[in-house]
Amino acid sequence: MLPMPRYKVTIAYDGTAFYGWQKQQPPDKEPLRTVQKVMEEAVMELTKVDKVDVVGASRTDSGVHAIGQIGTFVCEREYDLRKLPMMLTARLPADVHVLDAEIVHDDFCPISECTSKGYRYTLTWGCKKEIRRPLFDRHVIAWTAYELELAPMQEAAKYIVGEHDFASFTRKNHGKESTVRKVFSCEVRESGLREIQMDISGNGFLYHMVRIVAGTLLEAGRGYWAPEKIIEIFEAKDRKAAGMTMPPEGLRLEWVSYEQ
Repeated sequence: MLPMPRYKVTIAYDGTAFYGWQKQQPPDKEPLRTVQKVMEEAVMELTKVDKVDVVGASRTDSGVHAIGQIGTFVCEREYDLRKLPMMLTARLPADVHVLDAEIVHDDFCPISECTSKGYRYTLTWGCKKEIRRPLFDRHVIAWTAYELELAPMQEAAKYIVGEHDFASFTRKNHGKESTVRKVFSCEVRESGLREIQMDISGNGFLYHMVRIVAGTLLEAGRGYWAPEKIIEIFEAKDRKAAGMTMPPEGLRLEWVSYEQ
């Protein structure tokens, strides 16, 4: 008997109205609205099966967005890969799109075979009379009242790159055996009037790690500490040593990479 095809799909979503990627079933309550849940419902509607598992590469949090999330599922039928993204998107709510599809080998796992991920954090700032908090784009960009300088943030970002113990950059009960991660790049650039984007890539990220890195770079940008303070924060291995956890709306999963 031939193995059933395993599909790898690229998914984009506005995370505003979702409780993150992963399915959640509170005791004695209705399941929460998650991206994994609506993806599975769309696949089941298309394939006419009663149960399917859509496995995601990254467990994005509530309110976090994605344009490059990767999901996999198995079904009996082989679909036209050019049409499958449209067929699934037609069965999804308006805040989720499937962008691409391909067939991968039977043992492909989007989590264990991932070699790197990239995230972007977008932030605007200011509280002067002529400056206003984001309104129409408030769900996809974060805001701070602090006045920020770009250069100190760029300098601080250089210390993030490399293999470090990121214990200070995750919550205390993170649930991971190791807090050592390797960051391949961390860059901060001006992307608009009073708007900054932080792009970070690495071999894996801890719970809230990117949002805490963004909050720590913000402290350098507002002059609260010097960029080289990052060295002390790593050495402390204490969540209290790092900056704030930035809000989720500024964060977006950009891409997930795999070796060919």
